Amino acid sequence: MLHSTPGGENDRCSMDDVRNLLKTEVEFGIAELSLLRKAVNRQQATEVRQEVTAAVRLVGDPASASDSTRTKLGAALHFLGSHRDAYQLLSGVKKHPLGSLCLGHVCIALGQPAEAVEAFAKAGSQGYDPVDAELQRVGALRMTGLVDEAQAALKAIAAKAVSRADYSFQFGCILADKGDTLGAIEYFERAVDMDPYHSRALFWLANENARQGNDDDAVLLYERALSKPPLHVGSLLNLGIIYEDTERYDQAAFCYRRVLEADPQNERARLYLKDIDASEGQFYDEESQKAEHKLHQMLAKPIADFELSVRSRNCLDRLGLVTLGDLTEISEQELMSSRNFGETSLTEVRELLAQNGLSIGQAIEAKKPDSFVPSSDMSPEQRAAVEQTISDLQLSVRSRKCMSRLNITTVGELITKTPDELLGSKNFGVTSLNEIRAKLAEVGLRLRND
Repeated sequence: MLHSTPGGENDRCSMDDVRNLLKTEVEFGIAELSLLRKAVNRQQATEVRQEVTAAVRLVGDPASASDSTRTKLGAALHFLGSHRDAYQLLSGVKKHPLGSLCLGHVCIALGQPAEAVEAFAKAGSQGYDPVDAELQRVGALRMTGLVDEAQAALKAIAAKAVSRADYSFQFGCILADKGDTLGAIEYFERAVDMDPYHSRALFWLANENARQGNDDDAVLLYERALSKPPLHVGSLLNLGIIYEDTERYDQAAFCYRRVLEADPQNERARLYLKDIDASEGQFYDEESQKAEHKLHQMLAKPIADFELSVRSRNCLDRLGLVTLGDLTEISEQELMSSRNFGETSLTEVRELLAQNGLSIGQAIEAKKPDSFVPSSDMSPEQRAAVEQTISDLQLSVRSRKCMSRLNITTVGELITKTPDELLGSKNFGVTSLNEIRAKLAEVGLRLRND
């Protein structure tokens, strides 16, 4: 039976070891898989890619290669993040447990979980560690939407798997799918305690920290997730975006280039890289930035830090309002419609916010985009176009993110903006501006003053 080998993944190994391993006559097992992992680190990834490319060229027609050769080359490409190329090799493996295992992971990376379910089951039946194979199959089942079936399968192997990091990770994923975020975080942290370099658990925790605005913690987690292969493209892209948001453009560009090196067809990375130059040239008023930072700190303060009556506090808890910022994003009418929330409580909340230079619902007003009134010379087609949502324009991720930041939800709201107003949005560059101009031109519209 083949077992996975934990630990020691970040040690360097010589390129001679890699060259010898890639020779067609060398059989491929767990020890060789571990050696290959060690080689694909930040210092050696480029060298390993060159060696693997040369080895693939020597093989010629993949159909004529042995299962062992297809497995080792496919595994190497997977570790390097070249999942499409890895799939071409691994999908032809007939009977090799590690080939089936790696194929499952590649299918997950390519968004093909149903095929991954079969691959992981096949790996277990061919002699790979059955518990680990089943843990991976559970994850693939969950990704197909069969959460209850995945939970039942996980429960069935709990006695044998509970001490493994992947068990905690998969359990955390199931809790997350069922809406229990706090429970999921607990299990992801448990997985990282067992395996400090569990890339998928680190990725999830990094995403959660980024969502909550804890960018420093998110960066550390993303960086650790990337310190062990396979290359996690999602981590690289998200890390690059955070680097950009904190104006570390060189580091952001490095992340996007790493993605393109692994996947030259990745349009998100290509677009983000094009926007780097524009982002570097943007000007920000330092005093305004300081004031904005101070406001964000105030909005993030928990309501529990301030004195309120028990009735008011209970009402706010029922509404899920946790910070001062939450109170600026709800109207007085919504507060008053809550059970047991009366004028006395409303006055309390008003005074609390006023003491901190805030007011109820102020964020709602600030987010209201300029109103759009169709002009009389608009054609029927143009009138229909301005009523479309931003999603109808099928913009890139970067442009959609900027639209969300500006709270622009319709095409009509978009064309009230000038090019300069859009370029003033952080990380909105010339590439995104040109994309929006082109999309608007398709429906006979343009930005204000354009």
